Amino acid sequence: MSLPRGWEMVIGLEVHTELLTKTKLFCGCANDFGAEPNTNVCPICLGLPGSLPVINREAVELAMRIGLALNCRIQDSTFHRKNYFYPDMPKDYQVSQYDVPINTEGYLDLPDGYRVRIERAHMEEDTGKTTHLGTSGRIHGAERSLVDYNRSGVPLVEIVSGPDMRTSAQARAYVAELRAILVTVGASDGRMEEGSMRVDANVSVRKSGEPFGTRCEIKNVNSLRSLVRAIEYEALRQIEVLEDGGTIRQETRHWDEDRGETSTLRSKEQAEDYRYFLEPDLVPLAPSAEWRANVAANLPALPAALRRELSDLVGEVTDAQADTIATVVDLSLHDYVLAAVAAGVPVTLALSRAANEVASQIDQRSQLSTAAFIDTIRRENAGEISATQSKDVLLTVLATGSTPAQIIADKGYVQMASDDLAGIIDGIISANPDDWARFVEGDPKVVQFFIGQVMKATKGQANGKTVTEILNAKRG
Repeated sequence: MSLPRGWEMVIGLEVHTELLTKTKLFCGCANDFGAEPNTNVCPICLGLPGSLPVINREAVELAMRIGLALNCRIQDSTFHRKNYFYPDMPKDYQVSQYDVPINTEGYLDLPDGYRVRIERAHMEEDTGKTTHLGTSGRIHGAERSLVDYNRSGVPLVEIVSGPDMRTSAQARAYVAELRAILVTVGASDGRMEEGSMRVDANVSVRKSGEPFGTRCEIKNVNSLRSLVRAIEYEALRQIEVLEDGGTIRQETRHWDEDRGETSTLRSKEQAEDYRYFLEPDLVPLAPSAEWRANVAANLPALPAALRRELSDLVGEVTDAQADTIATVVDLSLHDYVLAAVAAGVPVTLALSRAANEVASQIDQRSQLSTAAFIDTIRRENAGEISATQSKDVLLTVLATGSTPAQIIADKGYVQMASDDLAGIIDGIISANPDDWARFVEGDPKVVQFFIGQVMKATKGQANGKTVTEILNAKRG
């Protein structure tokens, strides 16, 4: 999207990611999405009198992983009480890190090399979930509201970028890269649709070269598509207000996905509104140098390095292959590909099957072992099964957990003999003389037409490589 001439948007993002711990941040309640409402609760996360918090060591380690992956300085830190009244926090305050966060002064490089500063990545506890019952789905006009405290106390890291992005495309790339990093280091599942990763977008506009304008914060955007739409709408809204002689009020705004617009939620709070003070029931957090070094030593390869590794295996990478590699890395499917390549499978075949068939059933990936992935595409590469059959085998393994060998036997997948294929191809050539003439003259596109016709005639039992060899032999 292009802005009206002379205008520029300024974007900073606050990304909240729930950590993949077994229990909550300050108590032993399960950190389990989808449980029956108000079943994963206790006196501590409900804030009952006399209850005392105890920090979750696993959460601290995951927070340090995030900081290291984002090139932050890890430091001793403190927790504060962030005071506000809202029914999603029964104790009327949220335990968060204020002026001394665990991670600070980092950066994230986008795939195109553009660098975005990370101001801080601090720890805090999540709030409960409020559901407003009524036509609007919001508190205004709701008939009544329900509160589920299962999420209250779940460990979060809030990652705050600098106001460094200038386009909605950069913001999208930032969140996509950040999500890939969080998933790769094992800190988050990155599921925006489930709320385990949420984005607040701070948007302002200015004339090029002028100081920053007044920003508005768009709360809880839960998809990359919505992020782009919300930022673009808000920037254009602010420009329209300013060009009409108005002023922008600093406020928090709600994104309405159906209507495609933002609307006022409340005036923007300042730090003093929350009356921060040190949490008296927690000592300062001071991870030892040995612990920090151990976390750093066990950090896995990050998405940028994995993309480089896969690109090096491919060699000359086309734009389409770059997109495939990005999909494989973003979905943490690189282990399948690297293992298959080590077993002798062509990298392009392994990438294609991972980025398409496996990615299409990503929630079922636990059903597909690396050995089963390799076995399936090795058979395809050797010509034992066709590409169509290979795809079906992978999808069936993902759906059922059965072995490739058993699926192949059950479905009777066998390759047709070359002699049988030659007869079928002769018939297809006779039925399509004009297309055959184009093929003979060297049109590279028409070969896919003939392969498709053969696959249709053989119900997917032909091998595409063999079909191509027969066609070339007949062309002479």
